[in-house]
Amino acid sequence: MKKIILLLITLCPTLIRAQNTIDNRQQEIVFRSVNIVPMDRETVLENYDVVVKDGKIKAIGPTKSITVDKNALIIDAKGKFLIPGLAEMHAHVPPIDDISPMKEVLMLYALNGITTIRGMLGHPKHLELRKKIADGEILGPKLYTSGPSFNGNTVKSAEEGIRMVKEQKAAGYDFLKFHPGLSRPNFDALVKAADEVKIPFAGHVSWDVGIWHAIESNYKTIDHLDAFVEGLVPNLSEIKEQDAGFMGIYIATKADESIIPKLVKGLRDHHVWVVPTQALAERWLSATMTTTECAAAPEMKYMDAATTKKWAEAKDKSVNDPRYKKEDFGAFLSLRRKLIYECQKNGVGMLLGSDAPQVYNVPGFSIHHELRYMVNAGLSPFEALQMGTVNVARFFGRDNAGTIKAGNVSDLVLLNANPLADIGNTSAIQGVMLNNRWLSKEFIASELKKLVKQ
Repeated sequence: MKKIILLLITLCPTLIRAQNTIDNRQQEIVFRSVNIVPMDRETVLENYDVVVKDGKIKAIGPTKSITVDKNALIIDAKGKFLIPGLAEMHAHVPPIDDISPMKEVLMLYALNGITTIRGMLGHPKHLELRKKIADGEILGPKLYTSGPSFNGNTVKSAEEGIRMVKEQKAAGYDFLKFHPGLSRPNFDALVKAADEVKIPFAGHVSWDVGIWHAIESNYKTIDHLDAFVEGLVPNLSEIKEQDAGFMGIYIATKADESIIPKLVKGLRDHHVWVVPTQALAERWLSATMTTTECAAAPEMKYMDAATTKKWAEAKDKSVNDPRYKKEDFGAFLSLRRKLIYECQKNGVGMLLGSDAPQVYNVPGFSIHHELRYMVNAGLSPFEALQMGTVNVARFFGRDNAGTIKAGNVSDLVLLNANPLADIGNTSAIQGVMLNNRWLSKEFIASELKKLVKQ
């Protein structure tokens, strides 16, 4: 498990190019004759004008029914579709001392319509980065960040863990990130300290903690469906942690699916949100999607050769492990899809996240894969979109985000086709509105060209 911790930390690539920005914050911008997907209900408002200024949606109405500023930037959006900006709720930003290399990651997210990210491997420099983004000094999605990881290597005693909790709270991190390897006593000490200073915790579930105690301890989010599979396996105490595998892949065929309703009820009753990161399972651990196929994906050109080499090695190592049974992978994937569907159907809070940059998950691009995987698990396109828009706003207590209505923040994505008809249309991006900065299709193409590595 320590190897997994190191892999998750070291595979986050260092990206090194700055970018130019387009700043329209003093100008009124009008989306003319657009079709709105408001996300407060499953509908399309056809042929509307949307006016934004100063980072807010100023007005919405049937096309040409609203008076607009004579100097407004008019965007011809006829036949196109406007959705709220999307979120990546399991993102990684390089955990280093220099802000400059972080800008490429932020740009990849922004150019793909990701306007909010939750950084899951924090670093002191991320606090400065968060402020620079908020102040408009750096172009990037709104950032929520954890502090440095709590895991079996960093927390050797309850006292050490308690000190770390208090330090991260005082520093101003948004939440604590838990990785594997925490002992039950140390975990309980962390939870008690976090509750006392009122800072949420999220992430992985350590083997010694287990899913049932994790739920009772009121995680804010459990990511990757971590420990879900293990929690469905009878007599788990007779199985060694290393024999379960990452995400429980080696023991999925032993799961008792009749326990799923109990698991789902526990998550819902304790208000534990779930970030599935299904793209990680579908791509990294897949026996059917080969390394060659993954490497051929168009977005891989934005990752440097050293990173893609590490990704290939990680994937090959996983699928070539003697304990990995290719014939059982289908059962593992089917079980994860069922867990996602049952969580959605039974009122568990669901959030969109793919774990990028991570094995064959390129920042920004991977969220569009994740949306498709959610639909493959049985969600409707509208439900999948909710995970990255209105649900995220509710999770963060942001009444002015996640939907398109007057007064809300103007984080928006203009699409060339209807995402409710085909979730794949979220990739057909015509432009992105980020903090009242209009990133046109031409700007996106130009910036992506600068980011090509291979």
